[in-house]
Amino acid sequence: MSTASQAPEVAEPTGSAPSVAAKVLGVSLAVVSGVAMAVQGRINGQLGVELGDPMLAAVVSFGGGLILLFAALPFAPKMRAGLGKLRDAVREGTLRPWHCLGGLAGAMFVAGQALVVVAIGVAMFTVGVVAGQTVSSLAVDRAGLGPAGPRPLTWPRVAGAVLTLVAVVGSVAGGIGETGAGELWLMLLPLVAGCCVAVQQAVNGRVGAASGSALTATLGNFTVGFVALVLAWLISLLVRGGPTGLPSNPLLYAGGIVGILFISIASLVVKWTGVLLLGLAAIAGQLIGALLLDLLAPAHGERLAPETVGGVALALVAIGIAAFGGRRRRTRPGRRLPQ
Repeated sequence: MSTASQAPEVAEPTGSAPSVAAKVLGVSLAVVSGVAMAVQGRINGQLGVELGDPMLAAVVSFGGGLILLFAALPFAPKMRAGLGKLRDAVREGTLRPWHCLGGLAGAMFVAGQALVVVAIGVAMFTVGVVAGQTVSSLAVDRAGLGPAGPRPLTWPRVAGAVLTLVAVVGSVAGGIGETGAGELWLMLLPLVAGCCVAVQQAVNGRVGAASGSALTATLGNFTVGFVALVLAWLISLLVRGGPTGLPSNPLLYAGGIVGILFISIASLVVKWTGVLLLGLAAIAGQLIGALLLDLLAPAHGERLAPETVGGVALALVAIGIAAFGGRRRRTRPGRRLPQ
């Protein structure tokens, strides 16, 4: 039995390496979550345009998801039990209170979209987020912040991160040149937001593991993010005023439902994939989602660009390298590999 002095400061990582089947399942689900993120981005973007208030669109998205989660709470005993386990974990010190603030990263991401996308464009914003997320994911995995424990900086993982960044830059290359030199300093916000997303995925995994429920982690995310976005929106009212219209299309209010999907998936699978591989797979999913949206529902007459197809292919290659490249050979006891 552990004594108080022996209790860990944070939740114990899962320890044993995940099986190949678990890793494949985790990567597949992470790609699905990335597709959902792309769909949510399209929904929230259109809602912001029709409202005339992008910050309010983010509040509506988070608020809709939060209402659904609270409505499901009486019918989800595992989620309710998870809240009790989460409270106990914080009391006992196996989780720190800041582990429960992952929703701030989601709020920063959508706030960044609202504040700087108009100035620097979607392409530069995406590159900034991906750059921050991939670099931060390597550091977060190396430090063992996620439930999977420390992950080494092997060459396949670094190569996968670099290839993913190249894939994203290539897929949005047409829009990068539209950013003026005087606006490049605004790249700081998406860079910081990307770094925060990697930390969010790690701490959400900790919360999900401690509570035994991915939906409990999702509920915490939506609660924290909603409060932060409401405060930000109230400040924006003083600067730019309120909405100019109210869309009648009910699908534009479905962003919260999609958000529940990808946050829950990320909280569940990060213990199998680690933060870096989760992020790379989700980014590939976003590129796939963008490709499908351009094919099935192009925005404002936009057509599928060849660089988007190439970016998807390169991102999938990057996932394979990061996930399965350079796997270590096991040695028998008492034997060493040749130097």
